[in-house]
Amino acid sequence: MLRRFALGTAVLVLVGGFLALTWPVAERAAPALAPIDAGEHARAIAALAPRRTPPVVAVLAQNDGTETTDFLVPYGVLRESGAADVVAVATRPGPVALHPALTIRPQATTAEFDARHPDGADYVIVPAMHHADDPDVLAWIRTEQARQATIVGVCDGARVLAAAGLLDGRRATAHWYSRDALRKAHPTLQWVRNRRWVVDRGVVTTTGVTASMPVSLALVEAMAGRPAAEALARRLGVARWDAAHDSEAFHLDRRHVRTAAGNWLAFWSHETIGLRVEDGVDEIALALVADAYSRTYRSRAVTAATGPVTTRRGLTLVPDGDSVAGRVLPPMPTDHPARALDEALADIGTRYGEPTAAFVALQLEYPWHWARQCADDAGNISSRVLPASVPCSWASASSGVAASAMQP
Repeated sequence: MLRRFALGTAVLVLVGGFLALTWPVAERAAPALAPIDAGEHARAIAALAPRRTPPVVAVLAQNDGTETTDFLVPYGVLRESGAADVVAVATRPGPVALHPALTIRPQATTAEFDARHPDGADYVIVPAMHHADDPDVLAWIRTEQARQATIVGVCDGARVLAAAGLLDGRRATAHWYSRDALRKAHPTLQWVRNRRWVVDRGVVTTTGVTASMPVSLALVEAMAGRPAAEALARRLGVARWDAAHDSEAFHLDRRHVRTAAGNWLAFWSHETIGLRVEDGVDEIALALVADAYSRTYRSRAVTAATGPVTTRRGLTLVPDGDSVAGRVLPPMPTDHPARALDEALADIGTRYGEPTAAFVALQLEYPWHWARQCADDAGNISSRVLPASVPCSWASASSGVAASAMQP
């Protein structure tokens, strides 16, 4: 996705002034997502089981451009779980430019990882990347799959997996924006609707950016069991990680184009949002906040510190500068970091208007537009009820567990 989505939307902005006047808007009621048979979920978790204990996880980055949340959320969740040896890996030495915000230093190159782990990884997490056809990335993924690693394409990491030949003949999903292009380029791919994550014979794919959270918790459940995943979800502030999803809710319509056009063209109102960071900053919360504020078409998030910062779970973050001119947000939360996205969207809605918050949520494929509050019930493990003014979509659509899997 990455710049491809941004460029595609920019083109729409240029013609949107006319289209916004004539493009119909379809109103949809909030969907009631039906619980999916628990047996399907159990088969999916079984298919994700590691081949050794503790498992080794490589979270792969392309130095030139890797999606912020796709990379940092799986890294942070899996490290927090304590269930695996998790390594942030890049194809080359040097910093990794995350998109649309943040810069990190990898913990190993792919060559260094191979030297340390000659048997390969148990799981390779593949985020959306700027170059989906990077030959070094594709070769390494193919090698890891040949060593029996489970390959997890987060969001448009599916495009990377498709370029590596891993989706031909498999059931899969991806970011809503890529559906038609992927299906056209890979006619034997079997697109799965209404699932946030899909497992098929050692290959996992997800819907857009925010599906990084539920799929990461599903991996924890496979590695360490349901009680461990539930305990971790409580700490993160996540009430559910099932795969139930409303695919029809995500598409560009007149309102989104009008919002993007208005924000982009109002250059005099553009602003920088400062994020002061220090050692111990929570990389999950930081990723969600920086990603959201950098997708409004009115703001971009930058980090400030006097030097490199070590995140809560051991990554090195390279700040954008030592100071920030403009609005500075409060420090990142350390409790329930997953809820930082709901709070960021609420603030974006207050500052720039709810259409902008909805457009950000659309890009992140986050069902914020119909899930307006968290409520404890039999199917939710969250212990906190947020006010109705703070939407929460990690927890609201269904009380059942769900996933989509081929038989292992």
